[in-house]
This record gives sequence, structure tokens and C-alpha cells, in this order.
Amino acid sequence: MSSRAPTLTRYEHIELDADGVPYIATTTMKVIELAAAHLAHGWSSEELHFQHPYLTLGQIHSGLAYYWDHKAELDSDIARREEFADRLREEAGPSPLAARLRALDARSVAAIAYLQAKIARAPEDAETIRRADAELDSLQRHLNANRIAAGETPLITEGTELAGG
Repeated sequence: MSSRAPTLTRYEHIELDADGVPYIATTTMKVIELAAAHLAHGWSSEELHFQHPYLTLGQIHSGLAYYWDHKAELDSDIARREEFADRLREEAGPSPLAARLRALDARSVAAIAYLQAKIARAPEDAETIRRADAELDSLQRHLNANRIAAGETPLITEGTELAGG
């Protein structure tokens, strides 16, 4: 936010900075950031308040009112920002971290299949099953953590068995 005095608007909790960018008054939150969270996640005012507890419901409602009253202009800015982010992602190329995590995924999936086969071969051996099951749980958590870190959807959810499990 600019160091110059903000410009007041007809919205109680909205101020414009020196560049005309609308902010939630007394914060560094831009109206466009609040609107983008609302649109991207479908969050209600209450959920936005939960996610941003430093904002009052009045500030949130005022920010959303400002967005809806200036929708075309702000939607255009959101689209411009998305295009810029897409261009940067394209220029950056594939993430080496994501590639390494995918390689770990492949090894983890193979280890999970091995453990499932081991459990299936020794159904009467409770200790083997207990140890393999604990290792299987650990690998599944590790696999999901890697996928989440790479910005991907977890493959395995709590209580879900893998094929053949």
C-alpha cells in the first residue's frame, strides 16, 4: 500500500491507494485478493472470516460489495493476473522438485504393492501383517505428503484401500 493518505470511498471499509487500488481499510488486504479467494474456493463471508480472522465481517461484506459493484473491472484484473502467472509458470518450465516427488511416488507405489502382496501371502502371521501394515500406512502418508507438496491431489485418502489391498 502506498505511503500517501488513502482515498475514502462510499464503502465504509474500503480505501483506494495512490494508484486507485481498493484495499480493506486499515489492512494490507486488497479487495481483489478477497474476491479471488471468494471466487476460487466458493467461500462464504463466514468462511472468509475464518480464513482471514483479522478482517471483520463488516470489512468482508464491504469488500465483496465493492467487488460486485466493480465486477467487470476486477474480473479483468483477475484474468490479467492469471495470465501473468500462467506465463511465468510456462517460462519457468517443469519444477525439478515436482519431478523428484513424482519419482518418489513411483517408488512408493511399488513399495505399497510389495507390502500388500506380503500381507496377502501371510494372512495367518499377525506380526508380519502388523509390521507391514504400519509400514504401508507410513508409505501412504509419505506418498500423499509428496503429492500435496507438488501441488497435486493425494492418491490415497484415510481409510481407502489400494487395489488388491
